[in-house]
Amino acid sequence: AAGIRYHVIRPNAPPAPHHWPPLSEMTEPALPVLYSFRRCPYAMRARLALDVAGQKVEHREVVLRDKPPEMIAASPKATVPVLVLPDGNVIDESLAIMTWALARHDPEQWLTPERESPATMQRLIARNDDQFKQALDRYKYPSRYPGVDPLASRDAGATFLHELNERLLASSALMGSRTSLADMAIAPFVRQFAMTDRDWFDDQPWSALRQWLDAFLGSERFGRIMTKHPRWVA
Repeated sequence: AAGIRYHVIRPNAPPAPHHWPPLSEMTEPALPVLYSFRRCPYAMRARLALDVAGQKVEHREVVLRDKPPEMIAASPKATVPVLVLPDGNVIDESLAIMTWALARHDPEQWLTPERESPATMQRLIARNDDQFKQALDRYKYPSRYPGVDPLASRDAGATFLHELNERLLASSALMGSRTSLADMAIAPFVRQFAMTDRDWFDDQPWSALRQWLDAFLGSERFGRIMTKHPRWVA
């Protein structure tokens, strides 16, 4: 009829072309690989720094009595933590992993303590890793050290803990009012010492230290880094 227009509909018309980005842009960058053991204090502190830095990793949980050959190939000393970077470089010391992560992003200023100097902070951590760790091992694992008195080792470790308590009486953290590298590098070892005999630990006159440790154990960050992972198998 005159004056009527008809529109032709073409069935099954192909959709408009979609322009996909290049494959190189679609592929996510490789993540660093972290070999870790959940209860190891060295691995704990590495995970703490990676967490605060927001650094994602491919987490590979290992069993210490049956370490994967991939980890040993990366780090022949075969101790956790081990961080394998995408470029193939390997960092196999916990403090070095902490420093690497915080150098990339340090939103809470762990590397710059509020009170005292970074050098003083490093010396405090070194005492933890040397004298205190030696006493801790002989207190917690006396069967590994024949002839060593575990109670004498406990007393030796307590000397360092009393010094930490004195610091914490003056402020809420070891190097001022906010958390620093010292707190996060030392707390996992104080936890291990406390858990050896928690009743004895709680009876000692270090209320500030106990409050500091309980705050650490109850924190969301500690909860995150203690997430259980299944054993990694290649």
